[in-house]
Amino acid sequence: MPELISEQPTKIQIPKRGQESVWSYPRPPRLERVSQQIRVEFGGLVLAETTQGYRLLETASPPVYYFPPMDVRLAYLMLSVKETVCRWRGIARYWSLRVQKRVALDAAWCYPHPREGYEVISDYFAFYPGKVDACYVGKQKVKPQPGDFYGGWITSHILGPFKGEAGTEFW
Repeated sequence: MPELISEQPTKIQIPKRGQESVWSYPRPPRLERVSQQIRVEFGGLVLAETTQGYRLLETASPPVYYFPPMDVRLAYLMLSVKETVCRWRGIARYWSLRVQKRVALDAAWCYPHPREGYEVISDYFAFYPGKVDACYVGKQKVKPQPGDFYGGWITSHILGPFKGEAGTEFW
């Protein structure tokens, strides 16, 4: 049974044609294949680029994009000691980025052994858009989801309000 979020905001934006509301996204989260090009840039490099990714849709959060490892420049990722647990996806391992003298700590994560229902993103990488130089969905540069916990990618057709903004800790 889908979980309800307590204390939903009163000013949910109503989507128009071609837009999506994060309040229409499911809980537990759903994965969707992405055929549109997605890209991450850091330190003057295209660090990850694919048309074979997935996006994770979860109530109140902008989509998180996952890249297959074959489309990530793994030589620039360093395994971190950080781990977190998601009640749906399992244990996430974090990766820091290093390109020459630039470092972004814990800027990427993956689920080496995701829980049932999320196996397709095993070892796929997600990136915090606020910790890299730029992320793109198609030709559109994304804005990072507010806060430092969530890694959602906000494009012009994704409507909020978004978890991570001030006052959203109990959504």
